[in-house]
Amino acid sequence: MENDIALFSELCDELLRTERNQPVADPIPTSQLYNQLDLSLHDEGLLDNDLKNTLKEIIKNTPKTASKSFFNQLFGGRIGKATLGDLLAVMLNNSMYTYKVAGPQVGIEKQVLKSICSLIGYSDDSDGTFAPGGSMSNMMAIIMARDAKNELIRSAGLSTKMTLYTSAESHYSISKNAALTGIGKQQVREVKTNEKGEMLAEHLEQLIQKDIEDGYQPFFVNATAGTTVLGAFDDIEAISKVCEKHNLWLHVDGAYCGGVIFSSNYKHLVKGLEHSDSFSVNAHKMLGTPLSCSIIVTQHKAQLHHSFSNEADYLYQTDGDDFNLGKISLQCGRRNDALKIWTLWKSVGTNGLENIVNKQFEMARIAREYINSHKDYRLYSFEDSISVCFTYKDIPSKELCTALYKNSELMVGFGKFNNNEFIRMVTINSVLEKEDVLNFFKTLESFAAKEMSKINAS
Repeated sequence: MENDIALFSELCDELLRTERNQPVADPIPTSQLYNQLDLSLHDEGLLDNDLKNTLKEIIKNTPKTASKSFFNQLFGGRIGKATLGDLLAVMLNNSMYTYKVAGPQVGIEKQVLKSICSLIGYSDDSDGTFAPGGSMSNMMAIIMARDAKNELIRSAGLSTKMTLYTSAESHYSISKNAALTGIGKQQVREVKTNEKGEMLAEHLEQLIQKDIEDGYQPFFVNATAGTTVLGAFDDIEAISKVCEKHNLWLHVDGAYCGGVIFSSNYKHLVKGLEHSDSFSVNAHKMLGTPLSCSIIVTQHKAQLHHSFSNEADYLYQTDGDDFNLGKISLQCGRRNDALKIWTLWKSVGTNGLENIVNKQFEMARIAREYINSHKDYRLYSFEDSISVCFTYKDIPSKELCTALYKNSELMVGFGKFNNNEFIRMVTINSVLEKEDVLNFFKTLESFAAKEMSKINAS
């Protein structure tokens, strides 16, 4: 084991060097992947030195999500203390379903959940768990809402058509989870949004009223704290009033930008969150922990237990239900995702997490100011968002983003809203500084000047 840890350290050094010297890896076409890299498996194993060389080649060609040229996804960067916690979780290798096998790690998870519930103003009867990702957090919310509306569904199955509501700009997992939970995609109602992509509470009310008149059973509303494309925040207070009127479960999907709960400057973006029934947040996004670290909390501890508990004498043999976390989890055996957020939170404090969140908004502000001060750009996004959406000159955004990637210049994606296609630069990367944001635009402009004819001709 000591030799493998030494090899791991050497490979980490290689990764850090590669990130500095070549922040955007040369992409390997899928047609060439197995020819360019030796990914084959054989009856006989490789010698250590051959394995090391193979791993170095894989590291060299893997996208560098912690480099200062990564603006592509809703995560990025690397924070030391959070990475330390994740590495320790791998070495400890506890499964989080019982206190017997996880010990104090259960207390760590429960403390993180308790502190988040307190931050958002949930009652003492609140609880939560860690899920495999934001999509599964949303699924858990739908299941709890479904079972809260009709407690017999767990045993007897669906007996009526139930409807759920989410904005047209929400995450695709809502529709996907409707299919997986037996609700059906046809029972998902898309609520209209305003010019910023925020759900319109008045349209939500209209859809609910029509469904009631048509004999459906409304049960769940999903609000979004940070839409995937524009980073918009739904008006939770207005939506919660509609939910209260019709006795509907209100879930707030904060997978992308739910981390604003840590910031006194930006917590107003989720005003009314205490009125929700459940809330999810991905710490591997705004808070910068390694993937994955997805959290869901609910005001209804009993419902969490009712929807996900199942007796198993061979497993739950010691301690009470509160410390046997498998009874409130979507999974049975699961890795310890709590330790990484705990080590980060413990080391920097709540104030440190606030600084991490605030910095992302500051980087977005710098990017917007640059765009607004240069006539070749057009801005499509707005303040209070860490998604910076824009076009450059008359170059199609999809072609420009793809060319930047294929030529190993920048990792940045594109998006659409109201039939407008634009570059979506996300400032969630925890290692970014002002000079990195400005260098992004310089790189884009220089590349476009050199490759303009090629892009326009494509």
